[in-house]
Amino acid sequence: MIRHLAGRLGQALIATFGVLTIVFFIMRLSGDPTLLLVPEGATAEQIAALSHALGFDRSLLVQYGAYLFDLSRLDLRESLVQRAGVAGIVAERIPYTVALAAGALLVALGIGIPTGVVMAVWHGGVVERALAGFVLTGQSLPTFWSGILLILLFGVALGWLPTSGADSLQSLIMPSIALGALTMSTFARMTRIAVLDELSHDYVMAARARGLSLRAAVLRHVLRNASIPVVTIAALEVGNLLAGAVIVETVFAWPGIGQLAIQSIAARDFLVVQAIALFVSTVYIGMNLLADIAYAVIDPRIRLER
Repeated sequence: MIRHLAGRLGQALIATFGVLTIVFFIMRLSGDPTLLLVPEGATAEQIAALSHALGFDRSLLVQYGAYLFDLSRLDLRESLVQRAGVAGIVAERIPYTVALAAGALLVALGIGIPTGVVMAVWHGGVVERALAGFVLTGQSLPTFWSGILLILLFGVALGWLPTSGADSLQSLIMPSIALGALTMSTFARMTRIAVLDELSHDYVMAARARGLSLRAAVLRHVLRNASIPVVTIAALEVGNLLAGAVIVETVFAWPGIGQLAIQSIAARDFLVVQAIALFVSTVYIGMNLLADIAYAVIDPRIRLER
């Protein structure tokens, strides 16, 4: 187990390093932010002086080395635009994005898994076809479009929910539904496939032969064995939810790291973008590692030593 975990941690560090490297060079090649920071009418000497003070007149490799050195000391430095510590700026936004991702995951799991189970149990019937249309709709609607539709219906036409901001728990409902719709469809499809596969196994037939009802067999045996691929998807979807939050937070003016990322990219606030990439990649890779560990807990036949 220890050897396996050490190998996975090594892979996680390499993947995180790769993400940070790519983001660093892409942001640097997007243009010099000095022109956005100087006052209007600044002279060439003033622009050059600010570029030198910020270190942008040095070569990319030198800047990259300085960034890695600061990161090794857990120093994310100061925002170029907001003139405040990057760590504090990102930390203020993380709770909002975590709340949004948790709400979306709750929607996805609460609707997707029962839908997938019902589709598998009533396979080939009218119920499955009706639910398949529901799942297809959730999978087909773009996140920004479903968000706008929710705003027009529940925010403008009915006036039930606030259309933007994060003033109350009610403000979380529509963003969570918009963000969780696609993930819900993924959970439903994966659960359906996994349950159908388990229902074809001999142990289910043996349980039914002993007088166990189909419902009891599904709840007691099938769901546990079918949950392994769902756990895999759940770990991957956490990262996808964080990435998808960029669009949803923009549509609903939700003050999370997605909205901060858009604002920072537009302002070429390199250090904030790099900190957000570090956070998202760490969470995504960390969830994959937790999924590996969860396999052994769910199914003792799987061994981490392999």
